[in-house]
Amino acid sequence: MQTGLDLIRDIDTCHVPAGGCGLWWLGQHSFVVKLGGTVVYLDVFLSPHAGRQVEPLLTPAQSVNADLILGTHDHIDHIDRPSWPGMAQASPQALFVVPELLRARVAADLGLPANRVAGLDLGMTVKVKDVTVTAIPAAHEFLNRDEATGLYPRLGFIVEGNGFRLYHAGDCCLYEGIHALLRGKPFHLFVLPINGRDARRLTSHLIGNMTFQEAADLTGEICPGIVIPAHYEMFAKNSANVQDFVDYMRIKYPRQRVVVPAYGERVML
Repeated sequence: MQTGLDLIRDIDTCHVPAGGCGLWWLGQHSFVVKLGGTVVYLDVFLSPHAGRQVEPLLTPAQSVNADLILGTHDHIDHIDRPSWPGMAQASPQALFVVPELLRARVAADLGLPANRVAGLDLGMTVKVKDVTVTAIPAAHEFLNRDEATGLYPRLGFIVEGNGFRLYHAGDCCLYEGIHALLRGKPFHLFVLPINGRDARRLTSHLIGNMTFQEAADLTGEICPGIVIPAHYEMFAKNSANVQDFVDYMRIKYPRQRVVVPAYGERVML
């Protein structure tokens, strides 16, 4: 498992050929992806936290190579508020991307210049260097919308660059319309949560996601090139057995490629 500056060095020296993607999993829903020469941090969770079972692989000060830092919604393991000011200082070139509903609040609360924080909502796109990021809604138990503005507080991101297209679902359950939003363009990669949901967790304010079966069926219906399961093992009370997902995919969708990354190790896609 690579950590710290060794991990940053591996990202920086990684050559990503046209049509490909370099990827590093940092645990939970946290990923670094490299598309061509552009480095994207997705839902990166670097803060110490009670109960974490996977220690942070980077410090905010070590995240010196980010071009884009994406946060799907305002939970610490997705928009890591304690870490973002340090990341902004370490990567002064980086643009932070959040739901438009949260943009002004996040910038003000964290002392980030307004021009360093972009907001997205359904169908909106932002481009940095040769990478574009487009938003679709995410249903974290419910498909909520702000009553005053109609904006979504939780998103998934479609990230495209270097001839590669990926969908990072954020925290999401299935909802009416998600298949239509994902059809029409071929995807090389889906990154989906598999930790599920139940009454015990919801009573404890642990808002749920797709079950491993739902993530498998979404994959099987849309048929991306690769699927990576995520959002497990970080917290004991909100986890899943990734092997259940792998086995279910193997039996039900045997032609679908599944990749389960190791923490902090390079995966070339």
